Amino acid sequence: MSKIIVDKLSHAQKVRILYKTILRLHRGLPVELRDLGNQYAREEFRRHLSCSPMEAHLFMTEWAKYAVTITSQLGLKGKPRGTIGDELDTNTVEMLKDDQVVQLYGLMLAAKGLEDFN
Repeated sequence: MSKIIVDKLSHAQKVRILYKTILRLHRGLPVELRDLGNQYAREEFRRHLSCSPMEAHLFMTEWAKYAVTITSQLGLKGKPRGTIGDELDTNTVEMLKDDQVVQLYGLMLAAKGLEDFN
């Protein structure tokens, strides 16, 4: 999408496009990761419906980076090429709030099939 067109979109339209793009990208993931990823994205986007403009900007930036990462890992045909995902660096983990660390831990357990993600 060209920058001129994107600049004319409302914030809600940009969020919707990013959300739908992520769900489309998840189609290339293995079924168990797809379901987990869709559930997580759905809950995160819903949770951030009424966040501040600064939080919204950070949220959109991080999810856009995620979409770029998944796109590069799935390739043109949407099939995984090696490892899916990216390692979190120590600095990023240290910047997380306590509730985010708990959420990340729950997500890791769910991804490993040890627990349902909630």
